[in-house]
Amino acid sequence: MRMFASAFLLLACAAHAYGTETTRPNVILIFVDDLGYCDTELYGCDIPTPNIKQLADGGALFTAGYVTSPVCSASRAGLLTGRSQQRFGHEFLPEGAPNKDGGLPVDEPTLADAMKHASYVTGMVGKWHLGEMAQFHPVRRGFDEFFGIITGFTDYIDPTRTDVIAMDRAPKSISRTARAAPDLQDRGSQDNSWLGRGPNTVMRGTTPVEEDEYLTDAFTRESVAFINKHKDQPFFLYLPYTVPHTPMQVTRKYYDRYAHIKDEDTRVKRAMVSALDDGIGTILDTLEKNGLEENTLVVFLSDNGAGAGGTDNNPLRLGKHTLFEGGIRVPFSMKWPAKIPAGLTYKQPVSALDIFPTAIAAAGGKPSPKVEGVDLVPYLSGTESNPPHGQLFWRQGPNWAIRDGNWKLTYAAKRYWLYDLANDIGEITNLAEKHPEVVQRITAKYEQWNTGNIEPAWPALGAKTMPYVSVDGVPIHWVF
Repeated sequence: MRMFASAFLLLACAAHAYGTETTRPNVILIFVDDLGYCDTELYGCDIPTPNIKQLADGGALFTAGYVTSPVCSASRAGLLTGRSQQRFGHEFLPEGAPNKDGGLPVDEPTLADAMKHASYVTGMVGKWHLGEMAQFHPVRRGFDEFFGIITGFTDYIDPTRTDVIAMDRAPKSISRTARAAPDLQDRGSQDNSWLGRGPNTVMRGTTPVEEDEYLTDAFTRESVAFINKHKDQPFFLYLPYTVPHTPMQVTRKYYDRYAHIKDEDTRVKRAMVSALDDGIGTILDTLEKNGLEENTLVVFLSDNGAGAGGTDNNPLRLGKHTLFEGGIRVPFSMKWPAKIPAGLTYKQPVSALDIFPTAIAAAGGKPSPKVEGVDLVPYLSGTESNPPHGQLFWRQGPNWAIRDGNWKLTYAAKRYWLYDLANDIGEITNLAEKHPEVVQRITAKYEQWNTGNIEPAWPALGAKTMPYVSVDGVPIHWVF
């Protein structure tokens, strides 16, 4: 497997014209967790996130940016390989693997592998969630340095501190408490016996560490340290913040900014996003102070749409776990002052799969034909006028979807849901019965794409079946 990976990487990363060290851009990939389409200022919503807005204003804002899955681990698998995760079986959360050995296959080269082979120093700060066993660890998947958590989520901070507002806690399988308790601590619990993060500890490299700072702030701190440490050489920093994924926890520093919001869920979530926005501002300031802003490619997007209380996917329908737009169309922007015009709004559909080839091309290399995305820079700079993609595809167990031009077809609950996104971004009016010929034509395209996929490598962990993820009153099992 390692020989296969090495051969693949030689193809993926062969440098045709690297240039000098000073001309090769740094790359920072910021991948946030469960951020809704209307959780920032990016799309006209009344949410103060000036730094996230500054990042987008300095480059391109994508209004139709998609991820490859509406749940986090599968979405990360697609992002870091540049390939549809169904090609190699990473379709569901790895926690569903019967032997607890689920994870990103070790023979799938990652973007970190590719950047490292391109002579970049590679670092990761944040959430991994691509396998907990030793062979899946980030430092064995191309990252020179790692600080963060291996599993899906954890307590952001000791929830019993007097300066912390904690609406809930991580499940006790992750966050240990001194007395027996339900899997999720009751809101408003007065139990002050928090004993730490348990098995979902924070790690530096492969060593568990104690981290007392609010986790969002700690991830920002470590990212700044990485930039300062490697400012004189090309670097790739992957920064998957956990915010605003549950548990809903925030320090009073951010909470007090939203005293005018009465709903507690909304107030805490807004405060958590405010901490994220501060962190991004600090990272942008660090680039500027080091003279790196002009020649650093910064990408910002969410792993899927919002799914927890206090977040918003408006005007998109549904959210996390579903294949409707609220689950897979996400906040997405890209900034590289040396190459991408500032203030650009790009309306053609783009994919998280495009980040791998965009980063490799920026580093001077050429991705393998197995990588499915495209280098977006020519489309943003105006040298390429055609749309980057004719179709985008999704598969999630028995459910699937395809975007073909402005048509969006979803198959779920053994029926079709067809929408014209040019006139119905909220997916309100199902046109499947009115246009059966469109359903037939697009279905054939999905079936052709699906021939290149394999069966999931492990079963789904579960399914969301609540009324709020039904469509037009039809219950749907959204497996994950």
